[in-house]
Amino acid sequence: MNATPPPGFVRSGLAAGSAAPRHPEREGRLGRRTVAAALVAVPALWLGPRAQPSPARMATPPQTEGPFYPVRLPKDADHDLLRNGTLNYRGGQPTWVDGTVTDLDGKPLRGAQVEIWQCDENGHYHHPGDGDRADAAFQGFGRIAVGADGSYRFRTIRPVPYSGRTPHIHVKVKLGARELLTTQLYVAGDPGNERDGLWRRLAPAARDAVTVAFERGPDGLQAHFPIAIAA
Repeated sequence: MNATPPPGFVRSGLAAGSAAPRHPEREGRLGRRTVAAALVAVPALWLGPRAQPSPARMATPPQTEGPFYPVRLPKDADHDLLRNGTLNYRGGQPTWVDGTVTDLDGKPLRGAQVEIWQCDENGHYHHPGDGDRADAAFQGFGRIAVGADGSYRFRTIRPVPYSGRTPHIHVKVKLGARELLTTQLYVAGDPGNERDGLWRRLAPAARDAVTVAFERGPDGLQAHFPIAIAA
């Protein structure tokens, strides 16, 4: 039996089917907080990809040193391979080879040294394994320290082919006593490349990294060879 509530009695619960009381001020505050949180989150989604670091450079691929690295470094071992002591080399096509030495983020490797060596116009190296038949006026080997910006520059000749090899220049990079890279530089478009086993062994992207154009400049051919190292 249901008891009849006394006059003036008010139930604390809600009657069935009745709506909950609304609090406009509270709902307004919650709505504003939700919208503000959404506005903060959306830019974060867009800024994420932009905040990623730029793609790393491809490392210059290593290659064999070959048999003709100098047994004894020449007394004259500077950037100019066309002058050996007091002798001036008149053979070949004078060429400037330049570039930068950086890490994979593009930062210069300060303190690094670049070495190059190659045969003379007749395909001979300054090496006992080649009979020491290279022209005495051709320095054949050069070594320089890179600049503060990682730059280097050599004066030499356009490389020439010899038995079994396409034209190439040997390149080595050192940092103190550490050898960071040994590789070879090739002439873009030379027909001997497709017949050279070492060049063909490289993947297409690696070939592109070590094969550069030798173009005419104001004082000889110009070849730009950037070097990137995972140092």
